Amino acid sequence: IGVDPRVSIDSYPGLMVNYAKEKGAQVILRGLRALSDFEYEFQMALINRRLDRDIETVFLMTGYKWFYTSSNLIKEAASHGGSVRGLVPDIVLQKLEEKYESQFNKGRKG
Repeated sequence: IGVDPRVSIDSYPGLMVNYAKEKGAQVILRGLRALSDFEYEFQMALINRRLDRDIETVFLMTGYKWFYTSSNLIKEAASHGGSVRGLVPDIVLQKLEEKYESQFNKGRKG
């Protein structure tokens, strides 16, 4: 999460492959953390290829720092007052602290 003029954040109510086509993209870039991510992403890539052969899907493996990080694990730890500092960007940490303020304060007292 940062400022880079080449990057934009957007949402789309339909299929990723249709969004890519509307934006004139030739590649869909997907990140993988673990082998368990690959099966789902691979199936999605095959469907996307069937829907539009001109759009490729490229997979990138995450850096080691993020390998075991998942949003579910982060939310679980934060909701029980566990420290997730260093596992998420500062802005995400701030939002989690706001959401789970009472648990963060309880965790700091102990």
